[in-house]
Amino acid sequence: MIHCLSLSGLSSSYLAKTPNPNSISASPNPPLFIKFRTSYHQNLRYLKHIGVIDSKTKSNKLPLPDTVDQILVSVEFLKSKGFSDADFARLAFLCPQLFSSDFDPTDIAPVFDFLTTELQASVEESCGLVVKCPQILFSDVEFCLRPTLNYLKQLGLEKLNVPSTLNAHLLNTRVEKLRAKIKFLKSLGFSYEEAKRVCARLPAIFGYSIENNLRPKFHYLVEEMERSVEELKEFPQYFAFSLDKRIAPRHMHLRQRNVKVQLHKMLLLSDTSFYKKWNKTLAEGPDADEPAQSQRQGNQMRRRQVGLGN
Repeated sequence: MIHCLSLSGLSSSYLAKTPNPNSISASPNPPLFIKFRTSYHQNLRYLKHIGVIDSKTKSNKLPLPDTVDQILVSVEFLKSKGFSDADFARLAFLCPQLFSSDFDPTDIAPVFDFLTTELQASVEESCGLVVKCPQILFSDVEFCLRPTLNYLKQLGLEKLNVPSTLNAHLLNTRVEKLRAKIKFLKSLGFSYEEAKRVCARLPAIFGYSIENNLRPKFHYLVEEMERSVEELKEFPQYFAFSLDKRIAPRHMHLRQRNVKVQLHKMLLLSDTSFYKKWNKTLAEGPDADEPAQSQRQGNQMRRRQVGLGN
């Protein structure tokens, strides 16, 4: 049997580099196995060219012809949805099941319908979101994507069709995980409406671990910095900064100078601007070992809060 596969999806520049199968044999009727091998190897070269198959794969590890045919079906389906050759290397690296022998492209068609109709994303935006988070293609529309989109809209998040990494991962997050962040904020003293506003202002909070990120920062705020929840309500972006690298060192720097400023003034300045501004309050300048000391104290605080020791 002769395997003939349409190469209409290949770029003209790539085809220009591909040998003509008719040049392999001068015979007007070359053996059938030569036609087969040429077509198969052309397809392998194309899949290596776009990054679906690793170019360093050993010959005895390469997929068989039937598998190559199936992979090309998936490639053609994705290209029909707007993906370019440049997208496939990332898709294959992050989500290799897209190019497995048992993958049926029609299984993910509902996700593309959801992105264009319910999320109202353009073709380019849909592709961008998928490239940022290919796993979204394997999320159930009815039980995951639609409930998540509706919940995010209820919280006040907008422009979820913009193809950012944050939006892509938010859409692929289960509602239960989103609600857990609201519940945590309420446990700190936020009302439901206040918690909603925090999430709308800082949607990245949905990606932060409660136990390893949010809770240690909150405890440091109220116990070490002796600040109130009201300050956190005014500047919820506090949660976005590193405890060890920014919050603790700057707090210690100011405390040694007997200075207390609003959270946003403490954290938003660049390192250069911050230390230039607050070194003026102490004639001899900062202690040489202050950054290391501050970081050690921040590490100790975090370990206490997450139960890693004293």
